[in-house]
Amino acid sequence: MISGEFAAFAILSLTAISGGILMLNVTKVVHMLISLVLTFVSIAGLYILLTAEFIAVVQILIYSGAITIIMLFGIMLTRKTDEEEPSAGRLKKGLVFASTAVFAVVMYIGIYRLDLNGDPAALHEDNTEQIGIALFSKHIIPFELTSVLLLAALIGAIILAKKDEEKEEQS
Repeated sequence: MISGEFAAFAILSLTAISGGILMLNVTKVVHMLISLVLTFVSIAGLYILLTAEFIAVVQILIYSGAITIIMLFGIMLTRKTDEEEPSAGRLKKGLVFASTAVFAVVMYIGIYRLDLNGDPAALHEDNTEQIGIALFSKHIIPFELTSVLLLAALIGAIILAKKDEEKEEQS
């Protein structure tokens, strides 16, 4: 007997995987973004199934909304055309397949060896407060490093955009 929760998990996970595969295989940039939004929304649904409503809302607001809009503006501002690129050679496809297989094996081994026998945490009680406490006490250094990384990416994008403008002005 299949429960409703299992059916929702199966549908959401297949939708997320389909969105990811679709994003990798479509050629138009806008279609890629729509596929990415589909994946983000499906993942938010998975968070809701895990009773992590705060994370689901953040997922939709930040990833599905803000990040996607920023990516769309970045693409529009760099004036990238929707030209089809030549298909990758056999060597490149083989390397992609081999690296994907290695990643899958490493993830399988990591999950298989994962020890989940610790004390159960009270996940459903004040989970937003628990996230805040954990973020600013245990994980403050990765949080700050992520902030610095995002700032560096933003500065790099601005520098790349300025170089494109300078090339167009010179020609």
